[in-house]
Amino acid sequence: MEAEPPLYPVAGAAGAQGDEDQLGVPDGPEAPLDELVGAYPNYNEEEEERRYYRRKRLGVLKNVLAASAGGMLTYGVYLGLLQMQLILHYDETYREVKYGNMGLPDIDSKMLMGINVTPIVALLYTPVLIRFFGTKWMMFLAVGIYALFVSTNYWERYYTLVPSAVVLGMAIVPLWASMGNYITRMAQKYYEYSHYKEQDEQGPRQRPPRGSHAPYLLVFQAIFYGFFHLSFACAQLPMIYFLNHYLYDLNHTLYNVQNCGTNSQGILIGFNKTVLRTLPRSRNLIVVESVLMAVAFLAMLLVRPEMGVLGLCGAAYRPTEEIDLRSVGWGNIFQLPFKHVRDFRLRHLVPFFIYSGFEVLFACTGLALGYGVCSVGLEHLAYLLVAYSLGASASSALGLLGLWLPRPVPLVAGAGLHLLLTLSLFFWAPVPRVLQHIWILYAAAVLWGVGSALNKTGLSTLLGILYEDKERQDFIFTIYHWWQAMAIFTVYLGSSLPMKAKLTVLLVTLVAAAASYLWMEQKLRRGVVPRQPRIPRPQHKVRGYRYLEEDNSDESDAEGERGGGRGDCAEEEAPLAGPGPSPKPAGLCRRPCPYEQALGGDGPEEQ
Repeated sequence: MEAEPPLYPVAGAAGAQGDEDQLGVPDGPEAPLDELVGAYPNYNEEEEERRYYRRKRLGVLKNVLAASAGGMLTYGVYLGLLQMQLILHYDETYREVKYGNMGLPDIDSKMLMGINVTPIVALLYTPVLIRFFGTKWMMFLAVGIYALFVSTNYWERYYTLVPSAVVLGMAIVPLWASMGNYITRMAQKYYEYSHYKEQDEQGPRQRPPRGSHAPYLLVFQAIFYGFFHLSFACAQLPMIYFLNHYLYDLNHTLYNVQNCGTNSQGILIGFNKTVLRTLPRSRNLIVVESVLMAVAFLAMLLVRPEMGVLGLCGAAYRPTEEIDLRSVGWGNIFQLPFKHVRDFRLRHLVPFFIYSGFEVLFACTGLALGYGVCSVGLEHLAYLLVAYSLGASASSALGLLGLWLPRPVPLVAGAGLHLLLTLSLFFWAPVPRVLQHIWILYAAAVLWGVGSALNKTGLSTLLGILYEDKERQDFIFTIYHWWQAMAIFTVYLGSSLPMKAKLTVLLVTLVAAAASYLWMEQKLRRGVVPRQPRIPRPQHKVRGYRYLEEDNSDESDAEGERGGGRGDCAEEEAPLAGPGPSPKPAGLCRRPCPYEQALGGDGPEEQ
C-alpha cells in the first residue's frame, strides 16, 4: 500500500523545488544556520575590547577635568565674594549708608571666626561623612554648601552670614580631602584600564605592582592643581571688572601709612577708613552676586555624580567597594585617622602639611597686603594675586619632573625657592606710595606661586604613592587637609603679629618641614618598615542578593586565602570512626534567608 504524503513538509527535508527555496538559500541539513544565529562574521573581539577600555580611559580623563574645573570655580567664587564683601564692609561710608548701626565689622569678625575655627573638629567627622555619603557625593554636597554661603549674601544679616560661615567651615576639610582621594583613585583606575591585559593574566585578585600608577598620578595632580591655582585669578574678576571702578587711588588710601613690608605690624595699620570713591548701586551688587551664584551652580553641575545628562563626575569606587568601605564599622572609621599617627611617614610629613597652610595664607595676606597693598594701593591687589595665580598654575606642570627626577627633587626645590624668597622679604621694606618697585612685587608673587605649585603637587603626589590602598586614602587626605586647616587657624590667630615674627615662624616651619621630609626619605632608603594600623575586615550584617553567590565579589584577599576559595557552606570533614554511637548526619548547609536574618536567626537549626 502506497504511503500518503505528509500534511506538512518535514523540517530539513528537501521540498518539491529541490534543495533550494525560492530565494536561492539551501534548505535541509546544509542550511546556513550559522549565518543567521552565529557570531557576526566581521566581529573582532580584541578590537572591541580595545575600544571599550579606550572609552573607559576617556571617561577617567573627563572625571579629572570635571572635578578640577569644579574645584577651581568653587574656590574662585568663594574667594572672590569674600574679598569683595570684606572691602565693602571695611568702608565707613558704605556701612553707615547701607546698614546703619547693624554692626557689620562685628558680623565680619564672627563670620571669619566661623570659617577658620570650625575646621578644628573636622578630623572627628570627615572620614565618617566620606564613608557614609561616598567620595563623589561628598564632593557634590560640599560644593553645594559653598553655593549656600554665596546665596546668603543676598541678605546680609547676622542670622544669615554667621550660620552659613560655620557650615562652610565644616565643609572645607571634607571637600578637599574627597578631592584628593578622588584624583588618586582616578589615577589608579586609569592604570587598570591601560593595562587590562596584564590584569587579565594576573587574575582579578592580584594587586598591581606598587607604584605602578605613579606616572598617571603625577599627570592628574598637575592637571588638578593647574586648575586649582587658577581660582585665585578667577576670584579677582569681580575686583577688576566691577569694584576697581569705585576705589580711591593710593594717595588717599595710603595717606597715613608709615611702614610696609618687614617693618609693618598687623594688617595695614594706618590704612584709610574710606576706600570707596562712590558707593556701588544695590542693583549692580545684585547682578554681580547673581553671576557668582550662577558660577557656583555650574560648579555643582560639574561635580554632580553621573545620574543623567548633566552628571560629569563618575564614581571613584565600584558599588561593592563602597559597601566594603562602610562595613568595617563606624567606630573603626572614627578611630582610624588617629591610629595612622603610628606611621612614621605621616609624622615626618606633618611639618610640611602645616607649612602648606602657612604659605598659601602668606601669599594672600602677608605678601599681597603687607608688601603689596601697603605700598602700591588697593587698586593693584587684584593684579598681584593674578600674577601669583598664573605663576602657580603654569608651574604646576613642573610636578611632571617627578617622571624623570628622584622623588624628593620637586618638593625640596619648591621649599628651597620659598626659603630664598622668605630671606629676601625679611630684609625688604618697600616705601609707601612709591610705584618704582612694583616690578619686584610682581616677580615675588610669580616666584612664590612657582614654589606653591611645587609644594602642592609634590605633597599630594607623595601621599598617593606612599598610600596606595584604597582603604586608607580618605584617612590620609583627611589628616593632610586637617593640618592645613589648623595652620590657617593659627595664621588667623596671629594676624596682629609683626611681619618679622610672621616671617620667622614661616622660616622655622619651612626648615623643619624640609629636614623632617628628608629624614623620612632616608629611613625609607634604609628599609625601615612603617607601622600601619590594620584595616578591619568588612562585616556584612545584612546579606543582599549579591552575597548569596558562591563567588563573593566583595570578599577581601585575606578572607579568600583563609577560606581557601570555599563558600560559607563548605562541607565539614567526616569525623573519624571510633567507639560509641555514630554521630547524626549533618543536615544540608545553607545560608539563612532574609526573613531569618531579620529575626536574628542562623537558619532552621536554631532553637
